[in-house]
Amino acid sequence: MDVSDIKGLLAEVTKRMNAQIEFVRKELAGVRTGRASTSLLDAILVEAYGAKVPLNQVASLSIPEPAMIVAQPFDPSLIKALETAIRSSDLGLNPANDGKIVRIPIPALTEERRRDLSRHVHKMAEEGRNHVRSARRDANDKLKKMLKEHEISEDDEKRALDEVQKITDQHVKAIDDLQQRKDAELLGK
Repeated sequence: MDVSDIKGLLAEVTKRMNAQIEFVRKELAGVRTGRASTSLLDAILVEAYGAKVPLNQVASLSIPEPAMIVAQPFDPSLIKALETAIRSSDLGLNPANDGKIVRIPIPALTEERRRDLSRHVHKMAEEGRNHVRSARRDANDKLKKMLKEHEISEDDEKRALDEVQKITDQHVKAIDDLQQRKDAELLGK
C-alpha cells in the first residue's frame, strides 16, 4: 500500500461523515418549531395503492400562511388516507379536509414542548457526533493495521491520523452548528 491508499481511506472517512451530517440535517428538519415547513411532513407515509408511500409523492404541499400547511392529493380518493397518516404521526397535528384539500394547522409550541424538542435535538446531534467518531475510530484502526503490516511508514501514519482528526473536528463542528441553529429556532435565542 502507498499514499494513494491513505487518500482513499481519507476520502471514505469524509464520505461517511458527510452522510452523517446529511442524516442529522434531515432529522432536524423534521423537528417542528411552530412555523409551517413542508419538510415537517417528510417522514409521513401514506397508505396508497397497497403500499406505504411518502406523503409528498401523493400530494402537493404548500404553505399559504405561517402556521398552516395545505396538502392537495393528486388522487382525490386518497384524501382520507392522507388525513389519517398525518393524524397518526407523532407530530401532534390535527388535519382537516374539505373534500378537496387537507388543511394542517401548526399549533404554537408551549415552553415545555420547546424544551422537550430541544432535548430531542441535542440527542439526535449527539448520535450524529457518535457516528462521526465511529468513522474516525475505524479509519484510525485501519491506519494502525497498515503500519503494523509495514504498508505505510510511521510518518505517513502520523500525518494520516492528524488528517483524520482534522476531518472529524470539521464534521463535529458542522453538527454542532446544525444543533445550535435548530435550538435558536426552537427556543428563540
